[in-house]
Amino acid sequence: MISIRGAITVENNTKTEIINATKRLIKTIESTNNLNQDKVISMIFSCTNDLNKVAPSKAARDLDYTHIGLMNFNEMQVDNGLQKCIRVMILYDSDKQQNEIKHIYLKKAVKLRPDLVPKDKQK
Repeated sequence: MISIRGAITVENNTKTEIINATKRLIKTIESTNNLNQDKVISMIFSCTNDLNKVAPSKAARDLDYTHIGLMNFNEMQVDNGLQKCIRVMILYDSDKQQNEIKHIYLKKAVKLRPDLVPKDKQK
């Protein structure tokens, strides 16, 4: 089993933006890592406390992740931390090594792990 991490930010605390951003994050993780949906074990989401219009797991259910464990939590508040951020950790059944996985950080979330984001994507 491996873990795949990712994060994305939104501009506004709306149901539509949270769902669309979460779907974009999940789909980007899937395509970048060639994931088979049947091998996803669970997804754990966290959001900063300024996002409260919908749980990001709703986006996963909309993408047909209906038979896996989905959890939502509030992200720990840190002084000067990134705002309006959705994070995910996907547990995945794979023979790949952890260092073969591409973690995905989009929009302002690239600030969280610049070491994992190619320089040309750090905008």
